[in-house]
Amino acid sequence: MAEKDLFSGFWIKNVHLKNHIGVAPMTRTSAVKDSVPRQDVLDFLVHRAQNGVGLVFTEAVLTDYESAQGYPRQSRMVTQRQIEAWKPVVRAIKDAGSTAIMQMFHCGRVAWPEINPAGRIIAPSPVAPKQENPLTGQPFPVPDEMNRFDIDHVIRGFAETAKGAVQAGFDGVEVHGAHGYLINSFLSPYSNKRTDHYGGSTENRFRLARQIIRAVHEVMPEDRLLTFRISNWGVVDMKVSLFEKDQWLETIGLLDKEPVDAVSVSTLNFSYPAFETDQNMAQLTRQKTGKPLMICGGIYDRKTADQALQDADIVLSGKSLLLNANWVDDIANNRPLEPRTPQEANVAYTDEPLP
Repeated sequence: MAEKDLFSGFWIKNVHLKNHIGVAPMTRTSAVKDSVPRQDVLDFLVHRAQNGVGLVFTEAVLTDYESAQGYPRQSRMVTQRQIEAWKPVVRAIKDAGSTAIMQMFHCGRVAWPEINPAGRIIAPSPVAPKQENPLTGQPFPVPDEMNRFDIDHVIRGFAETAKGAVQAGFDGVEVHGAHGYLINSFLSPYSNKRTDHYGGSTENRFRLARQIIRAVHEVMPEDRLLTFRISNWGVVDMKVSLFEKDQWLETIGLLDKEPVDAVSVSTLNFSYPAFETDQNMAQLTRQKTGKPLMICGGIYDRKTADQALQDADIVLSGKSLLLNANWVDDIANNRPLEPRTPQEANVAYTDEPLP
């Protein structure tokens, strides 16, 4: 197989990317008023587009006011004021020749009641994370097991938020099904202990994801993209494998049948063997889908970007692009770079302006 060129163009459906490099979506806590991010956070996305990134993901945007919020100061896209705030950002990203996708999510059990507008945490099952909340130092509360009303409400929230993204001009939306948040907690038997038709088999655990994908697809114009993010690790209980190999492959197979234009796989490191096999996560995932594949985790210089691209179609960088405005130019010129640490990336959760 011919080696892929990181800086060549690439098509996802009808959308042309100028290269195979993207800003990974990163959950933020910088919305200080009206659930709209600070200006420097919005400018960060524009600057990365202007500095050569082909694909720009927003931070994870909440999908409703009732139960989605898990962290302080998170963003939404369900009011006209929020939509209007994002319009010039999207326009500037596109003027720079880049593609803009809004990621949306529901935090589910990775939350605490004090910052949730409803004072309530919901999840597939009343199973709390084992670790303490790193932001409060306290145990996570046991969530309420979702009933049919809760499920319908969540699905509507994703669809309404997608409508907001369309109005704001985004080229597409991503459904966040990774990292232990609500959709991922339905997908994984680690957190889904239900015995109804939303639990038990892989097919049943996938049911909410399918309903959300289809509800979002119905409100998206044909010329917009719909992507889905998935992972085998969560932001809580990080050392736990959320799937077994067969469960992962079956889930990807089900996802492949849905109207999703690309699959984004989040890893802790793209090169690590997956599920004790001799394949990495991209290679394993490719067994069950021919859709364009995005990968992130451990991509910090030209060598790692090139390596990751051989098994995927788009490489996403989080920490490196967050902390280095000139990262694309640096890798284009093969400058020596070091991996960035989570501690360095914590600047994203302070009031300090981003570079």
